[in-house]
Amino acid sequence: MQWLRDMWTKEGRGIPKDAPKKTGLALFAEIFAREWWEMVKLNILFILAAMFVVTLPAAIAATARICVAFVEDRNIYLLRDFSEAFIRYFWRATGWGLAFTVALGVGAYATASYASAARDNLALVAPLTVSFVVTAVIAVMACHVIVLMVMRDLPALRLLRLAAIASIIRPLPALAAIAFVSALWLAHIAFYPVSVFMPATLNFSLGMFAVAFGVHRATTMVLALPIAMQEQREPHARNTTQNI
Repeated sequence: MQWLRDMWTKEGRGIPKDAPKKTGLALFAEIFAREWWEMVKLNILFILAAMFVVTLPAAIAATARICVAFVEDRNIYLLRDFSEAFIRYFWRATGWGLAFTVALGVGAYATASYASAARDNLALVAPLTVSFVVTAVIAVMACHVIVLMVMRDLPALRLLRLAAIASIIRPLPALAAIAFVSALWLAHIAFYPVSVFMPATLNFSLGMFAVAFGVHRATTMVLALPIAMQEQREPHARNTTQNI
């Protein structure tokens, strides 16, 4: 049974230290080629963890934590790290998940309603455009929030503020990641039943990896801002005051 235990607990392969550094789509393809089997196992863990629906946000957070490790080329112990992240972020992820589900639901409903009404009344094209853009912005912010949450422990307001800044300075990679995730599911629908195994093998983990890869640079940039570094200074200041 050693092989079965090692399948879930051993370290990933990593990359040679002297290998030239790749960027963009080349780096995305390289990481996927190196970690595809880990992503298959991660996909299975996600499905098992999200089976009860209420655990879906925590499962997404745990998957995001592992995918950030893929992007940063850190060693992982898949089962252990996923379980720890699932427990650690359960309540925070659930709260954010409910908030963004409601916001995206309202935005999607408004967009669909205006799109239907705009066929007969061109004056509604303006509110249709506004609702579509707002919904897209909320989706981009949700991507940054989930990745920021698993990269750094921050208060909710500061997390939201940094996610908003990241969404403003680099929105296109997040939109590209959302488009990639949409393409995955459209491919599953278009090629069904040939694609019946896509959700069970890669869709969830590969989709989250695309999101983590797309927003990682922006989240790293905003975490280096003074507004983020303040989070590290404040606890030290409070401890100093208490000691005095």
